[in-house]
Amino acid sequence: MPRFSVIVPAYKVQAYLQESLDSVLTQSYPDLELIAVDDASPDACGSIIDEYAARDPRVTAVHLAHNLGLGPARNAGLARATGDYLLFLDGDDTLAPGALQAITDRLKATGSPDVLVYDYARAFWSGELVRNRLSHRLSEEGPASFRLADRPALLAMLMVVWNKAYRREYVEREGLAFPPGLYEDTPWTYPALLAAESVAVLDRVCVHYRQRRTGSILTTSSRRHLDIFDQYDRVFGYLAGRPELERWRPAVHRRMAEHFCALYADPRRLPRAGRAEFFGRASALLRRYRAPDGRGALPLPLSRTDRVRHTLMRLGTRRTYRLLSALRAAGLALGRAGSALWRGLRETGLRAHYRIQRLLPLRPDLAVFSAYWHGGYACNPAAIEAKLRELAPRMRTAWICDPAHASMLPRETAALRPGSAAYWTALARATYLVTNVNFDRSLAKRPGQILLQTQHGTPLKRVGLDLQDRPAATPTADFAGLLRGADQWDYLLSANRHSTLVWEKAVPSAYTTLEYGYPRNDVFHRATQADVLELRERLGIPAGSTAILYAPTHRDYRRSRPDHLDFERLLRDLGPRFTLLTRTHLTYAGTAPSWEPHPRLLDVSSHPSVEELCLASDALVTDYSSLMFDYAALDRPIVIHADDWEAYEAARGTYFDLRSCPPGAIARTQDELVDIFTTGHWQGSRSAQLRAAFRARFCSYDDGHAAERVVRRVFLGQPTPIPAILPLEDRHPTPAAPVATAPAPEPALAPLTSSPWP
Repeated sequence: MPRFSVIVPAYKVQAYLQESLDSVLTQSYPDLELIAVDDASPDACGSIIDEYAARDPRVTAVHLAHNLGLGPARNAGLARATGDYLLFLDGDDTLAPGALQAITDRLKATGSPDVLVYDYARAFWSGELVRNRLSHRLSEEGPASFRLADRPALLAMLMVVWNKAYRREYVEREGLAFPPGLYEDTPWTYPALLAAESVAVLDRVCVHYRQRRTGSILTTSSRRHLDIFDQYDRVFGYLAGRPELERWRPAVHRRMAEHFCALYADPRRLPRAGRAEFFGRASALLRRYRAPDGRGALPLPLSRTDRVRHTLMRLGTRRTYRLLSALRAAGLALGRAGSALWRGLRETGLRAHYRIQRLLPLRPDLAVFSAYWHGGYACNPAAIEAKLRELAPRMRTAWICDPAHASMLPRETAALRPGSAAYWTALARATYLVTNVNFDRSLAKRPGQILLQTQHGTPLKRVGLDLQDRPAATPTADFAGLLRGADQWDYLLSANRHSTLVWEKAVPSAYTTLEYGYPRNDVFHRATQADVLELRERLGIPAGSTAILYAPTHRDYRRSRPDHLDFERLLRDLGPRFTLLTRTHLTYAGTAPSWEPHPRLLDVSSHPSVEELCLASDALVTDYSSLMFDYAALDRPIVIHADDWEAYEAARGTYFDLRSCPPGAIARTQDELVDIFTTGHWQGSRSAQLRAAFRARFCSYDDGHAAERVVRRVFLGQPTPIPAILPLEDRHPTPAAPVATAPAPEPALAPLTSSPWP
């Protein structure tokens, strides 16, 4: 019995079918059967299916004698399915790489639920890949599995069959099947979700939903769209036979009203001659299945406008409905015009102000800094700003930041609110501009201005132009704008030769690369043992405890914060001498932690300085975060926990295989991670050897004097790097705090002499 039965119906999709079938058969998780159903397609779909069945024994070819439609074709596949779980994929859509592995892992983690809901992205014919805008409702925070009543908002998502995995025994017990006609997903998905004893979610894009340039059958004008009424009749007939589900009638009724209104508002679907009939039949169905007084309703968010629209359709007042729709459209257009006018006037005024300020002389004593998209005082710009005030006290400095971060600034540094007149004045007249991301795209650097781009990490993952073939992971598709911004850089700061080579290729321009190291890491060589002890006490780390900083990076293939570790079990297995400092990536800032409080688990996500956290810790556990390169300059143990390397590599892409040159031991699972620490391997000789090689490759310039070299070169005009870069053997990073408990003996290291991963 295979784990998955993937059912793929095919009709007139010969141009896409091979890609669809390949996306299933090339999954890293191979335990599947693929049931491909030729719905009497007049093109080459049937022969393509037969070719795949001849090559791969996992493929079952089904040929229907007559074209029956999508629903009956899926039923034909269902009749032959033997897998634990059923998945449906349309013949022109594809499974994302690693999808089945992620689905089976989530099924295990959630106790084999009846239904697992996962995410999708629309794959446009132009090559653009856009994730579902309601993906936030698939947050994995909270109970692993649940009843739909605990998360009714799932009903507001796209009610399709192909974004879910269904336990086959559950489907057979409920007698679920697809009806004929359009909108055949409706009588399947509602019963499947409503009757499920257990539902789970997976916050990951598993399906690429193809958007053809010529549209689909659902966007063509036809009377077949009237099939929707028969489909909802079936849904409410199902509810009528299940009294325990009667409480869902108001929620389903509301979704039905939304569906009817959306279809009626789409000019592509209903023929003009059929619009009145549609409205009348919609009105009749809404009256027939309305719950008396809405008793037992499980409310879903509903705006006042939608409430009025639903009521008018239910009452059958088509003329009033059309009139109010026209008035609302006009009101929205007027409001947009008014808002646009105000914004335009303000922007015009600020642009004029900026132009006038650009006519005035530059201020040679003014330097403007920013970091992390108007965040607080941090990273390389902060270290350079502090060193500039030390070496050139006559310089005036200003920091661009949102008002919420202004309290972090030194008293000597002026705060600039983004978009304000003072902000544009500073950008127009400051001689020096320093950032670790990008300034406003409207910035036009003047002759005489000097722009220093510090960056904010050594690139393991792809950046710049190297993301042109990774649209799902690309922060922006405006590569021309990216290059225009880079053309204004005078200097690019590099932490190592690897970074130099990557940036000059990924963001090519005429800037001068300064291989000086990262100023933010200077503190690793200047802090004292007393500083470390004070930091640990301030953070609440028990004296004598081994503090592990856990700092994973974000995932481009998901939105909510992933939970890669079970902290409660991890701390139990590690024992009382370990304390865990967990820091989530800034991408997930503001999300509530999903773990239970624990006396040895400290959430340091909001701590303003990651450098302080590094100093306070005894070891770093991370995955693919650039923090590993900085931490290596501190010369303390690093452990890589990489539980999804294949998925991360497929989504984002990397410049080198971390497995071939890790900064320390590598764990693929949580059990391996525990073993690395409990055996003492994390601080053993083999781990030290790996770290030394990694440090020599990526920390050749981080000697504690990077900020001084930058200030002397960029601001004081000294062309020779002063002071000279210290050799690695002459550097003495700040040592970790004394630990009361001696490490356990180091185990045999045979597994690490070969590939560190199975």
